[in-house]
Amino acid sequence: MMRSLENQLTTMFYDVNGNFAADKKFVVVFVLGGPGSGKGTQCANIVQHFGFTHLSAGDLLRAEIKSGSENGTMIQNMIKEGKIVPSEVTIKLLQQAMLESGNDKFLIDGFPRNEENRAAFEHVTKIEPEFVLFFDCSEEEMEQRLLSRNQGRVDDNIETIRKRFRVFVESSIPVIEYYKAKGKVSKIDAGKSVDEVFEDVKAIFSPYSAQAA
Repeated sequence: MMRSLENQLTTMFYDVNGNFAADKKFVVVFVLGGPGSGKGTQCANIVQHFGFTHLSAGDLLRAEIKSGSENGTMIQNMIKEGKIVPSEVTIKLLQQAMLESGNDKFLIDGFPRNEENRAAFEHVTKIEPEFVLFFDCSEEEMEQRLLSRNQGRVDDNIETIRKRFRVFVESSIPVIEYYKAKGKVSKIDAGKSVDEVFEDVKAIFSPYSAQAA
């Protein structure tokens, strides 16, 4: 089941040397931050002002499940059984979305979630991110935001929120540290107001403004 999908995607996305869309130069920015850090809001601002395409790994997985495809059913079954969806599955969906968008500048939101995701993304796509945009926010502030927002999220109760914080720290901070050692992390103080945070974001993305949509 998964093999046929991989073969299909390999034919579509790789040249004879196995390089992902070799004729295209992609600018990829990984967007990481704890739950409630405001990264979704800022991604929307970046899309509007700088012409990036925003890709959420979680949204792509949910859309694939909703499509009712063979691959979507497999993903749904894995989630139901409490299994982690393999990195390669998420990466293939990201690749597909990148090529279908017609754009060459991408914000990849909420991925890589851990070191294994990171290594797999670079190995499969042969793409290193331009940089990591890290929304740094205190747990107290994120907790307050999540509890006060009214989005009907069933996972926004205090216990689950704190568990999500722990998962983020344990899984995603090592990814940030990896890229920090390469000088590839742009850290934002996400505890400020939305407008103040976007001023900081704009300063980071100004080199891309010439091609803004």
